[in-house]
Amino acid sequence: MRLAPNTLHFFGIILFLFSTLSVSAQEPMAQNVNDGDRVNTNSEIDAYKNHHIKDAHDFHLYSYTNDAGERKHVGFPLPVIIWSSNGLATFMSSEFHHDTDGKVIVKQNGSSFVNLHDKIYELEAGATAVNFDAEHHPTNAALPLDFSITKSVFGILMIGLLMIFWFSGLARQYKKKQIPTGFGRILEPLVIYVRDEIAKPNIGEKKYRKFTGYLMTVFFFIWILNLFGLTPLGFNVTGQIAVTAALAIFTLVIYTFSGNKDYWMHILWMPGVPYVLRPILAIIELAGAFIIKPFSLLVRLFANITAGHIVVMSLIAITITLKNELGAFGSTSLSFVLSLFLTLIELLVAFLQAYIFTMLSALFIGMAVAEHDHDHGHDDHGHEVADAEDVRADFI
Repeated sequence: MRLAPNTLHFFGIILFLFSTLSVSAQEPMAQNVNDGDRVNTNSEIDAYKNHHIKDAHDFHLYSYTNDAGERKHVGFPLPVIIWSSNGLATFMSSEFHHDTDGKVIVKQNGSSFVNLHDKIYELEAGATAVNFDAEHHPTNAALPLDFSITKSVFGILMIGLLMIFWFSGLARQYKKKQIPTGFGRILEPLVIYVRDEIAKPNIGEKKYRKFTGYLMTVFFFIWILNLFGLTPLGFNVTGQIAVTAALAIFTLVIYTFSGNKDYWMHILWMPGVPYVLRPILAIIELAGAFIIKPFSLLVRLFANITAGHIVVMSLIAITITLKNELGAFGSTSLSFVLSLFLTLIELLVAFLQAYIFTMLSALFIGMAVAEHDHDHGHDDHGHEVADAEDVRADFI
């Protein structure tokens, strides 16, 4: 089988990005994000890791020091959109000059703003600097409503447009030909996999089409973002708990409003159990439907992706922490081998987390729309036949 030139070109770019992960990540690791000082201690490394997994108001790629000793940052600014006490204020993140310590003050629309640990604060009227308490919390500044296009939001928009471009092209090909060509050959088996291995078995033949679009969107959205998070671009979108919580809420809304009469009867007034236990079971079932299920979705994705980023960066930091014991060559070689090995594992985790989130979403939706035809659940010989709900219950 011959691959199209566009497909080979795409995979070449992806392979290049993955192969440069360790090299690209070591350059910013060796420099402090804010002041350009060397990161040599464990506390400085921990601070950098915490900074890396957070969202940011600019798209920073890397930094370097030129021949004149000046610290240069490579990237591009993003729009800052704030609803302050004086109304709407908009400006570019470059106004902060890469400061995240609250030292640079930006004045817009009668308000003063500072960037403190990648969060925009509005200073009180007349304040000329940020004051902190004993725990380093600002005492004369408050968080306004922030609608900015942050790095994570930019990543979501970029991947969303990329998915629209890819799958709209695949849809157009199906109108003209039975077998897609080019990059569509890669997308088609993945689409069929989600449909036949996730949607149909968990939701059922009768109703799976209604929810397949959502399941495919969630699967490819999470998977592609996870893959981009492993590149030197530094995305950590699925490592933001706000993003995973939003995805979990989407699933919650879908299976809540799609639930049939039998689903709500099993939750609110469980059949087949003593009446005195039914109110207690109703409370447990309601907690499971509205708290436990969405919480398990958002925490699993958030924790695994965040932990993966932290572990990879910790292995890259071996170059610094073990330099005295192993030497520059030894520590760098060990860091490269371990981080490369873990990155390969993270490629599997990227797919696995997208699969698990989509599978559980389909499972919850299937439980809500399953038809409980227990009165006719027998074959010709009188043996009871397990319905879709029973199969899903056994799986859980």
